[in-house]
Amino acid sequence: MSMQYGDTFERAKNEELDILGDMTSGDEVGLIGFSDRSELVRELDTDIDSVRSAITEIEQAGFGATRYMPNLRLADQLLEGSRYENRAVYLISDFQEAGIQDINEGWKLSPGVAFTGIDVGEEESSNLVLTDVRSPEQLLEDATEQQILARVRTTGTLYLAQGEVSLSIDGQMVDRVQVDLGERSEEVVNFTAEFDLEGTHEGEVRISGDDFSVDNSYFFTVDVLPKIRVLLVNGEASENWFDDEGHWFGLAVSSTEESPFQLDTIEPAALSAAVLRQNDVVALLNVGDLSSSQAVAINNYVQNGGALLVAPGDRVNQELYNRQFGDISPAILQNLDLLSRDDYLVIADFDRRHPILRPLDTDWSARFQGHWSMLPHEEADVLMQFDNTEPALVERKVGDGSVMLFASAMDLEWNNLPLQGLFLPFVHQTLRHLVQPETKQRSYQVGDVFSLEPSGEATSVTATDARGDNINFSNDEFVITATTPGLITAEVDGEVIRYAVNVLPEESNFARTAVATIYDAIINPDTNPIQSREVQTAQLIEELERPQRLWWWILSLVMLLVIVEAVIANRTYR
Repeated sequence: MSMQYGDTFERAKNEELDILGDMTSGDEVGLIGFSDRSELVRELDTDIDSVRSAITEIEQAGFGATRYMPNLRLADQLLEGSRYENRAVYLISDFQEAGIQDINEGWKLSPGVAFTGIDVGEEESSNLVLTDVRSPEQLLEDATEQQILARVRTTGTLYLAQGEVSLSIDGQMVDRVQVDLGERSEEVVNFTAEFDLEGTHEGEVRISGDDFSVDNSYFFTVDVLPKIRVLLVNGEASENWFDDEGHWFGLAVSSTEESPFQLDTIEPAALSAAVLRQNDVVALLNVGDLSSSQAVAINNYVQNGGALLVAPGDRVNQELYNRQFGDISPAILQNLDLLSRDDYLVIADFDRRHPILRPLDTDWSARFQGHWSMLPHEEADVLMQFDNTEPALVERKVGDGSVMLFASAMDLEWNNLPLQGLFLPFVHQTLRHLVQPETKQRSYQVGDVFSLEPSGEATSVTATDARGDNINFSNDEFVITATTPGLITAEVDGEVIRYAVNVLPEESNFARTAVATIYDAIINPDTNPIQSREVQTAQLIEELERPQRLWWWILSLVMLLVIVEAVIANRTYR
């Protein structure tokens, strides 16, 4: 991307054309256009005009990173097939310092291959760039105001102290802030934004105040989801909060206005298929007296994509539970284990990579004096274990839905988990995981390779790039390489998904390296410098004239001897 600065790229093309102009009939020439990888490769050929046409047809430099060494290796490999002894590599670039990675690995050009570096970079440069933007990726309705942070940096040889940073959401200007870096090289700007409407929102943070606009924008997306509808089936409801099975669970789910959940509480008798269909996730807390028709409704609900959380208590009969829910339960209930007053279990191990527990990677200090011993289903995953190695939390995917089984209660009767600071985030993470798929990456950088349909289950995928051009897929996995900053819009089985692509911050740093640095690192010590045609011609003339100059000295010496002889003879005669 740095080659887009000023008229750097045009100068590079002119240098290439000048080199071709010095070629004669029969010379072989190849061409490599590259960023961090080779993007244009022309094998060695004597058709110089076709190479010249290929150069003139390149409209502009790309947005990718710069890596010199892999492409110098490729150039060296191409020259191996040349039938000529005189072989040379010409590197025409702005010699960006960020591109010389791997330069000290010891690799060198083949013996006999000469190297010439032509620096077309600007002597002076100035730039303001957004090196990072932090924004939420996914929100739920009624979320509070969101903070968006943007980091601004000045790069280049000329220092820029002032600029303006603006935030736009869905094409509408939200705020703009004047930035005065003073003597600092960077500044963090804080924006406040609200995302009220459900759906995907497109955001852009933009910096102005410099003459290089290529890297002035940073794009992002924010998905606003509806609140998760939670149905709490309370198997031991009570007017006294300390006896109510669902008291602590209800507080965790909907105790604040900003809660991402919409809670509805019923007793088991009110449970029906119609009620189930109105909710995203159902929590059965110590429910042990469901009818056969209610059990069938729950089984169907899960098979058709519903989510179920079960926390059995002392009202649950294991034989009835196993019979009614054996087809969907993550485990078989075996027996109820109640410990003495002075004895307890703790959580000893848990899956730190699981989406529920990954954010809760800390010690669990809750004490459990009552729990159900369980035999996990062969298709289930044990996420947590007590210190007696028995499972504490088990998950199972069933049909299009999922079920989570907790071995203890969600109140204070068997444990003190509700009094722990982890209880609220544990409940929230569990409900979110049951309903919402894990957040997929939607933000990438130029050069990243990714699939527009990572699930691999879609039957129809169409997409347009940041310029609005249709993307033609060359594979069945809908994998693309991000080449242009902006927003990619994909339609996956009718669902519109947007991906943000941003420039690489390192490409906005115009610090340069000396041509000699690369020359010294890659030139083979067994290579003799190849002289230009002018120098070679001068050397040939020198070689042709050298014998002539020798005869002149010989003739002069003969004449001198004749003169000396004449003088001596004359003196002798007298």
